[in-house]
Amino acid sequence: MSVQTLYTAATGMQSMQTKLDVIANNLANVNTTGFKKDRANFEDLFYDHEVLPGNPDSTGNLTPTGTEVGLGVRVSSVQTDFKQGAFTSTDRPLDMLIEGEGFFQVLDPSGEVYYSRAGNFSVNANGQVVTGSAGIGRPLQPAIVIPQDATAVEVSPDGIVSVQQPGSSTLNEVGQIQLATFINPEGLLKLGENLYAETGASSAPITGNPQTNGLGQIRKGMLEASNVEPVQELIDLITTQRSFELNSQTIQAGDQILQLISNLRR
Repeated sequence: MSVQTLYTAATGMQSMQTKLDVIANNLANVNTTGFKKDRANFEDLFYDHEVLPGNPDSTGNLTPTGTEVGLGVRVSSVQTDFKQGAFTSTDRPLDMLIEGEGFFQVLDPSGEVYYSRAGNFSVNANGQVVTGSAGIGRPLQPAIVIPQDATAVEVSPDGIVSVQQPGSSTLNEVGQIQLATFINPEGLLKLGENLYAETGASSAPITGNPQTNGLGQIRKGMLEASNVEPVQELIDLITTQRSFELNSQTIQAGDQILQLISNLRR
């Protein structure tokens, strides 16, 4: 009946609104370092089974199909696409890019270790290599300290951090970058500020040096750009808007039918 039409179309509008929110967030972060785009997934809701398939008809034969009316749609999940973003050259010695699998590990003031693909690091007053998000410098883990008299910083593809110091003709190693990976990175909890947190769905982190056990390599002086594809997002934006409009038109049609029914006279 037409009342159910209103509710069914409303679930479509609500789902399209969620998808629109996902697209808006993707587009807003098109220039965010290390950002990974999201995708909304949908599933149909319960069905009103008026006649089940395979029931005997009036002649005793089994019906090849049934009469089933769906009751709408809902968002089943929002998945993150961890595909590699484009490489952007910066020539900054503490800008790092992970080419391949893995996350940088950073220590939050709360004591929790968080994970990030954004490699735009800086040095704080104590010489520690830290992130620069929202004014909170979260130290890279394991901690790496750059000496105050360092004149140059080098980072090898396997994560060894070395510095050039006055009076020395060789590079002095000051630390080793370790990366973390997860069995299910889509299960990580997004915290904002380019950070992820471990959850039961992601599994515990598996840590190691770059270029070992399937972990990617470090590219110094480069950053990973967002993997958002603006053209594809704009196409999705248009189709989502059209789907929203179609659902709203369905509600209008259902309302008009209800008005006709309520105006019937015997």
